[in-house]
Amino acid sequence: MESHIGVEVVDLSKNYGSVAALKSVSFMVNSGQYFVLLGPSGGGKTTLLRLIGGFMRPTSGAVLFRGHDLTHLPPNQRPTSMVFQSYALFPHMTVQNNVAYGLKLRKLSKAQSDNKVGRVLELVGLDGLNDRMPHELSGGQQQRVQLARSLVLESDVLLLDEPLASLDAKLRKEMCLELKRLQEQVGITFIHVTHNQEEAMTIADRIAIVAGGELVEEGSPRDIYERPQRRFTAEFIGDNNIFQGTVIEQVGSDVKVDLGYAKIDVSADDTFVRKGEEVAVSVRSELLQLVGPDIDFANTVPARYVEEVYLGLTTSHLVRLSNGTEVAVRLISEEKNAPQFRSNQKVNVGWHKSSARLHNN
Repeated sequence: MESHIGVEVVDLSKNYGSVAALKSVSFMVNSGQYFVLLGPSGGGKTTLLRLIGGFMRPTSGAVLFRGHDLTHLPPNQRPTSMVFQSYALFPHMTVQNNVAYGLKLRKLSKAQSDNKVGRVLELVGLDGLNDRMPHELSGGQQQRVQLARSLVLESDVLLLDEPLASLDAKLRKEMCLELKRLQEQVGITFIHVTHNQEEAMTIADRIAIVAGGELVEEGSPRDIYERPQRRFTAEFIGDNNIFQGTVIEQVGSDVKVDLGYAKIDVSADDTFVRKGEEVAVSVRSELLQLVGPDIDFANTVPARYVEEVYLGLTTSHLVRLSNGTEVAVRLISEEKNAPQFRSNQKVNVGWHKSSARLHNN
């Protein structure tokens, strides 16, 4: 029976001299899945993608496609196509000829090639632009041509290296939705590299956080955002506040943490901690409440109000804890009866126990 696993990366490492760009990374991508490698610049995402595509040789480890080890095969002998960050279109060729180029190398007849190119241009929304030159196209249209050029080869896996990085914010949002629609329509596996969180959350079935050459954490967009397991993920994804403290006792599945200026209760879930251990507690800014010092809340810490930052739909209220740390509390803007605060006013920051995540340092 054929495996549903499309791509498997096994203990993949890449060294440049004494520098480890990638450190024993392993993960699996199901066939037909939109898989995103997300992380900060320089973290190893593109190196990982190029190793999957065969543009680099690993120092150690293996890359398997549908259970077959193709680690040492070149790109043209792998079931992959690559969409690069730069559009990399042939400036002297029409859209038609740019898209047909790979088919020409495969020696398809003109009739076969024209048929495939026509179908894929319609798929990416460029029907009727066959005779345009690249310089006559917008940035979004040029990116669609590059997508078409990869899709027309009908590979099992499409690799995308920061494909939307050069687009403006509005066009990037539109192309995110287009990419997701395309992937669902063609039904092949997409592996997409980005450092943009919103982009990743929009398109991904599954996200792998890559940083420092390591796979930090992997999960669905909802898991990564709402239930980050690692402190790095909590700091990188969303707008999380980190409270540093020491475990003072554990009662059942709850842990009491001493922050130095307040004691809080946190659900430990699957996190194993010991009494006296230094831990981090993360709470997303939209799950915090800002209340006066005389109002009791599930977990509260004292602070002083700093300022508000209007962000349109939400307003971020900045407060400073007694240890000097600034915390952001994000509320819906223009809520009726929203409390007003003045600079340096004493306030309490509160949250429900279930809103916090416990992390080992």
